[in-house]
Amino acid sequence: MSESTPPPTVGELLCFDLYSTSRAVTAFYRPMLERTGLTYPQFLVLTLLWEQDKQTMGALAQRLDLEYNTVSPLVKRMVKAGLVTRVANPADERSVLVELTDEGTKLRWVSHEMTGQLGTALGMTDDEIAVLRKMLNRVRSGALE
Repeated sequence: MSESTPPPTVGELLCFDLYSTSRAVTAFYRPMLERTGLTYPQFLVLTLLWEQDKQTMGALAQRLDLEYNTVSPLVKRMVKAGLVTRVANPADERSVLVELTDEGTKLRWVSHEMTGQLGTALGMTDDEIAVLRKMLNRVRSGALE
């Protein structure tokens, strides 16, 4: 591109489309999460634990693509709220396992409600959502890492 070529507008930037879409989805989920007292990152941690309970802090950080020092205070707040517990890992005394409490397990309904409502709000079929997710995964796992 030459200097005489105007730069792309915000509306032409894929990065802006991805950013604004992420914010819109998070805003869509906010009212449902507020009813439960959860934040979106807490919901994501619970979702990982609903998939497989008793995960290490390191595994949670890796799956969420976050730094350990970001996940640690998040989990501490969840412990304080009674959603999870932190216990020593019997297989490795240097690591901590995060485990669901009964209260954390009871919130599983939130995931079903949120997933169904988002698809309906988007007016997309399950097949269309699957295609979109595949494309987003391709972007995320491409050359950006």
